[in-house]
Amino acid sequence: MIYVSGALSMWGDRMWHFAISVFLIELYGRNLLLTAIFGLVVAGSVLLLGALIGDWVDRNPRNKVAHASLLVQNISVTVCSIVLMLVFLYKQWIESIWDGWLTVVCYTVVIVLADVANLASTALTIAIQRDWIVVITGYNRGHLAGMNATMRRIDQVTNILAPLAVGQVMTLASNVIGCGFILGWNLVSLIVEFIFLSRVYRIVPALSVKPPAPEDGQASLERPAERTEGLVERRGSQGQSPGLSDDDMSLNLKEVTNLPLCFGRFRWLLSTCKDGWRAYYRQDVFLAGMGLAFLYTTVLGFDCITTGYAYTQGISGSLLSLLMGVSAITGLMGTIMFTKLRKAYGLVNTGIISSCLHLCCLLLCVCSVFAPGSPMDLRLLRPFLDPLLPDRSSIHWTNNTVLFENMPSGMEPDSYISIILLFLGVITARIGLWSFDLTVTQLLQENICESERGVVNGVQSSMNYLMDLLHFIMVISAPQPQHFGILVIISVLFITTGHTMYFLYARKAKRKPIQEVQKEN
Repeated sequence: MIYVSGALSMWGDRMWHFAISVFLIELYGRNLLLTAIFGLVVAGSVLLLGALIGDWVDRNPRNKVAHASLLVQNISVTVCSIVLMLVFLYKQWIESIWDGWLTVVCYTVVIVLADVANLASTALTIAIQRDWIVVITGYNRGHLAGMNATMRRIDQVTNILAPLAVGQVMTLASNVIGCGFILGWNLVSLIVEFIFLSRVYRIVPALSVKPPAPEDGQASLERPAERTEGLVERRGSQGQSPGLSDDDMSLNLKEVTNLPLCFGRFRWLLSTCKDGWRAYYRQDVFLAGMGLAFLYTTVLGFDCITTGYAYTQGISGSLLSLLMGVSAITGLMGTIMFTKLRKAYGLVNTGIISSCLHLCCLLLCVCSVFAPGSPMDLRLLRPFLDPLLPDRSSIHWTNNTVLFENMPSGMEPDSYISIILLFLGVITARIGLWSFDLTVTQLLQENICESERGVVNGVQSSMNYLMDLLHFIMVISAPQPQHFGILVIISVLFITTGHTMYFLYARKAKRKPIQEVQKEN
């Protein structure tokens, strides 16, 4: 039931992320302004609110968190789809009202609703994939690794098939039919996911137990039954549950500050964010989480940037789609390798092996920068000295579309050795990448105490989005194909830094048991 509900949720998310980018381009006359604004709003909101979302996940019962996130996500997408359908159907009439300001209102509503859906999806992911799965597996590390790997395989498959499915509907029918298809999918998915998650919550009694924050030094990955007596004693002595009601929180805010309640709540929100980042920093797996975040600052992935560069090097769209399929297969191989390595060498060593494999494969990308056919020109290393003005070879990036301005014919490179090395490195590196990703994910699940899983994973999501924003800033600073080699080198440096952080964590984790044994002796 967890796999089915997760597959439905991931499928809906992938369809929606693909479709909303295309819809925003179509709405604004094939201009990329709305898409850029949407991307900035989504990244900025998760960056700012990640800790608050995680704190909300921690403070509330698991079933209420899952149901509320599911309802908000699907209702937001449904309402947004209805608004888009109305705008597509009555666009000319809407543009004639209020001197066109009604159109601006509609665009704003679409972006806000889509952002709310993304925030709810983030909360649902933290709740189910970072917390529920740990409890469902009975805190068994082997079963936890298997469920994590299976969920990642489902994600890899839906990442390829879902955009293809909704893209075919939009192409063969219309954007309005595409909106209706997404709307219907979300309504059906909402019902199935709601029933399945409710059923899982009833089947696993441990999900209804949320212990308070443990004392310092208490083991993080332990069964709730081992804390039950202490939990009952705390509640009995306090005469109430660990969580504060809204009235208690409001009263405390008024007592602590003599400000009006609204300012008190704002101060409490800031304090929650600060405490969330502090909780993230003091975790034993802090360096491992930061290492994973640094891997997001890269142009070496199958996103719009790599696709656009491939087009400038004479790679056809059909070949690119084939390469994306191959990359999905190597990603699945990474999930299989993770389960095998974890069972044979342990979780920490699996991360070390995955890191080394990832870096070795990316050396092919570095070699591609200097190989025959590479467009890199060292004389163009002046983007920070001269203002970057658009010219005939400028490229505009969106999530799923690459648009060229006056791209002259005959731009094929003299040699394809460079582009072959680049994609060979990117595709093979995904084996180590996804194995490493699963390793850090399970380390966060195992080493973060139950009462802080939400807030720490919320901050982790914020860090991931922050580092992802950096790589788009890199592309904006150096958008020409001749600059892509520089971006490749910078990306490898960021990835190397991330893996170095993990190596430091692994060294500390391996030395800790030895020090504990020495203390006992």
